[in-house]
Amino acid sequence: MPHLLDIAGLHTHFTTPEGVVRAVDGVDLWIDEGEILGVVGESGCGKTVTALSIMGLVDAPGRIVSGRISFAGRDLRALSPAEMTEVRGGQIAMIFQQPKVSLNPVVRVGRQIAEQLIRRGVMGERAAMAESLRLLESVGIPGAAAKLRAYPHELSGGQAQRAMIAIALALQPRLLIADEPTTAVDVTVQAQIMRVLRERCRDLGTALILVTHDLGLVAQTADRVAVMYAGHVVEQAPVATLFASPAHPYTRGLLRSIPRLGQRRDRLWEIPGRVPNLIAPIPGCHFASRCADRVARCTAEPPAMSGTLHQARCWLQDMA
Repeated sequence: MPHLLDIAGLHTHFTTPEGVVRAVDGVDLWIDEGEILGVVGESGCGKTVTALSIMGLVDAPGRIVSGRISFAGRDLRALSPAEMTEVRGGQIAMIFQQPKVSLNPVVRVGRQIAEQLIRRGVMGERAAMAESLRLLESVGIPGAAAKLRAYPHELSGGQAQRAMIAIALALQPRLLIADEPTTAVDVTVQAQIMRVLRERCRDLGTALILVTHDLGLVAQTADRVAVMYAGHVVEQAPVATLFASPAHPYTRGLLRSIPRLGQRRDRLWEIPGRVPNLIAPIPGCHFASRCADRVARCTAEPPAMSGTLHQARCWLQDMA
């Protein structure tokens, strides 16, 4: 069966006064119906730009240079702006990092949800407002009837994030992209938000791409995980496999840097070196300059992704 979303050879670049930044540099990624895919990596690795590329929301000075983005058998890059607008929000929805910035500050929360349903002709105004209340209740907002009439500034950070989830799920999309959905909320609210996301996506059969730097969140939530580094996906695997047997040296470094209870250290372990400059072409592996195990081939020739269910982009790995 074809994947719900299938990305192949995606390159998204940004033109700057210093040169062209290759923010996404040949990403291959896929997700199936009802699956939860965690996309992890440090800040600047290309996670959010990949998500925006899927949504068709890369603005100047950025642009998608090449690659295929296939959704439900349709080439999203070949769609007209009007056709992409129909897909965006209806079949693919996105929850952004900062909900209070994403919400319209001068429109009541209930109206912002209802507009999704009214504008696309799903239901009339009265029914849409009733559905908005049901959606706010379904994402666990206390006092949902009162919050329906509230403005975004009257919500807490966790409530605003749940309101964004309600808006994103209003049209029951087939794919939901959540970009750092638990940023700036405490651990308790984080758990509540992720429980709501999991339950609602499972109920609707919605596929979920969870974009995050939080490996613990991925371990608890995802079915499969893709690790990004410097514009590349360097490893993909079922979540249990990746945490038990990480194949790429960058993934191993990320896992080693996680603080653990009962582990005594003078300081946290860190990956040595720095992320390469994404303006200058990189002749070999993007991680080679920071890899203690590199060989001559690593700096001279870029490795391809190898493997089937468990894949890694590394010359030192023999993936089955």
